[in-house]
Amino acid sequence: MPSVSHALRICPFCEATCGLTLTVEDGRVTGARGDADDVFSKGFICPKGASFAELDNDPDRLSAPLVRRDGVLTEATWDEAFAAVADGLGAVLADHGGASVGIYLGNPNAHTVAGALYPPLIIRGLGTRQLFSASTLDQMPKHVALGLMFGSPVAFTVPDLDRTDYLVIVGANPLVSNGSLATAADFGGKLRALRKRGGRLVVIDPAHTRTAALADRHIAPRPGTDAALLFAVVHVLFDEGLVDLGALAEHTAGLGEVEALARDFPPESVAEHCGVAAGEIRTLARELAAAPTAAVYGRMGTSTVEFGTLGSWLVDVVNVLTGNLDRPGGAMFPLSAVAPAPRGHRPGRGFTTGRWQSRVSGRPEALSELPAAVLAEEIETPGEGQIRAMITLAGNPVLSAPDGQRLDRALAGVGFMLSVDPYLNETTRHADVILPPPPPSRSPHFDFALNNLAVRNNARYSPPVLPLDGRPGEAEILSRIALVIFGLGHDADPALVDEQVIAMTLAKETADAGSPVAGRAVDELTAMLPDGPGYERRLDMMLRLGAYGDAFGSRPDGLTLARLKAAPHGIDLGPLQPRLPDLLRTPSGRIELAPPELVADAARLRDALGRRADGFVLIGRRHLRSNNSWMHNLPALAGGTNRCTLQMHPDDAAELGVSDTAIVKGPGGELVVPVEITADIRRGVLSLPHGWGHDRTGTGQRLAAGRPGVNVNQLNDGSVLDPLSGTAVLNGIPVSVGSVDVPAAAGRG
Repeated sequence: MPSVSHALRICPFCEATCGLTLTVEDGRVTGARGDADDVFSKGFICPKGASFAELDNDPDRLSAPLVRRDGVLTEATWDEAFAAVADGLGAVLADHGGASVGIYLGNPNAHTVAGALYPPLIIRGLGTRQLFSASTLDQMPKHVALGLMFGSPVAFTVPDLDRTDYLVIVGANPLVSNGSLATAADFGGKLRALRKRGGRLVVIDPAHTRTAALADRHIAPRPGTDAALLFAVVHVLFDEGLVDLGALAEHTAGLGEVEALARDFPPESVAEHCGVAAGEIRTLARELAAAPTAAVYGRMGTSTVEFGTLGSWLVDVVNVLTGNLDRPGGAMFPLSAVAPAPRGHRPGRGFTTGRWQSRVSGRPEALSELPAAVLAEEIETPGEGQIRAMITLAGNPVLSAPDGQRLDRALAGVGFMLSVDPYLNETTRHADVILPPPPPSRSPHFDFALNNLAVRNNARYSPPVLPLDGRPGEAEILSRIALVIFGLGHDADPALVDEQVIAMTLAKETADAGSPVAGRAVDELTAMLPDGPGYERRLDMMLRLGAYGDAFGSRPDGLTLARLKAAPHGIDLGPLQPRLPDLLRTPSGRIELAPPELVADAARLRDALGRRADGFVLIGRRHLRSNNSWMHNLPALAGGTNRCTLQMHPDDAAELGVSDTAIVKGPGGELVVPVEITADIRRGVLSLPHGWGHDRTGTGQRLAAGRPGVNVNQLNDGSVLDPLSGTAVLNGIPVSVGSVDVPAAAGRG
């Protein structure tokens, strides 16, 4: 008889962070269901979470390292692989220094303990400015807007879904994505509850998505015009005397400057540009102002567009002007269990971008990152500072960044490449060494990043369900890379990395008069940390120093890792609470409603209002059964609507003579793609999902390769970026389209 048991695990596959109950048979996960007692998700599960066992046991996951020998990636022992890293990376460091090493971080790093804790050490050890990530293909505009407004690029505002009366969702489809930059298990259930209690839901999106179908009102603007539409809302709020900051008034600067800017965006001037009637914009503004509580939430549609930072900023400008920032039912600031304990209101250093520029095209940094769109040129272009080695951590930029063909060629010519990734994919196939982390069941889980975005404060920890079985965990893998970089050798004790971080952190805390452990002995505090893996010791330290922590015994009822482990379904830390003005870190100590950088960029938006809006434009699309490029290899997720098709309005298809297949041409290339004709998309707009294009040789994902789809980012040459954040414009791209038998046409607007 098989040995059957059950174990709890937080799902690591998307931002919803749902609690799972896993079925384990004879040392193998065989099933997953929602954990009904989880304090945050309360039993909710989506198809991705239900496929946990398939992903955990995917036969195409790498179980041993690969090392390139005579040009061929072959299996190696872990000792051989780490030695190859020391030799290959060490040679580049010796000849060219750490500044010659480029690093690319994929978004799965936000879903693992090791991905949150160890990459900063690697980056710091190298001293490189060649840092790239999925952030400049995604949410970097929000970071920049938050940094300029509040002084912190991670002071995220999220809609208080459980208490709001009026919710506006801009450029997001949370019924499919499960929410993003707003961590909320069962987002759809929360939206239904909003309507059931008499609240209203408005969705602003060029497509009639599943979320739009649930809404009281769907507004379908032209793609890329969200910033102009939101500026028109701001105009109405001032023009009709609807501005009411409430308790925010004494903490806000720049109101007059925003009012002056908004005069250039009356709804009547913006309407044609956006494709939304002026009356509809005015109604939206009036309803926002009149609602007892309201929140505006924007996502990819406000971010990965030409005016991404302006749109991300204006989302919170509207929240401020209606008095809905930082109050129950509005847009609020979560407080993570590992966030530093509040230390009162004090001015900070603020936030700046452009502290350095990319070597070739002079693109400014944001949050210490350069735009992912310039990675290829930084590898290809000879000269001082050229990237000579690459480290990719859980990323596949060949599919996720613009012009993947160029990046593909560039990576093929880099001097040395190291990838930490479970798959041989379109990017890692170029690596000289691939170090695969263990499957999720053999890894711990704590949401360091995503708890900072949760719509209800909580803390949950999942220890590994199954043992490592002789292989190193992801924490050890990354620690050994750090040891190589710091010159200690890959065979040094990886615990040294964690103990050094602990010593440095506690030394800083005990020397800070505002810290809850000020003046105490570092040795005393270190001795209070539990025995066990270094990542657990660091997590315990962060929890104890955090907002709910025990302050190393000073607050006996406070949070520790031991207390968290004793609550396997998690600890509910309560609804979001007002946090202003304490979290403000601007030099003025106030909300900067009109940062000079955004004021200056508003002129660019104003000039765009007169731009001719003819032709087709392309937008992306999320699938419930997918998450970027790395979940197309699972049978359970391969069916349903998870298909790489070009969505097109029936009238456009008829006008162009398109039926089953179309050819789409963009600035970066052309694609032939199956067509899905649907009235759920605005005329003049095409939609193609991202993350596909599994048709390259030398990869190891067999199911994905059998249904490769096309890489939408190949239509994009990466030349157009949001200037303030360096984020690639991935939505609202002008394209031409036609039948494969008829030359492609620009079409109608």
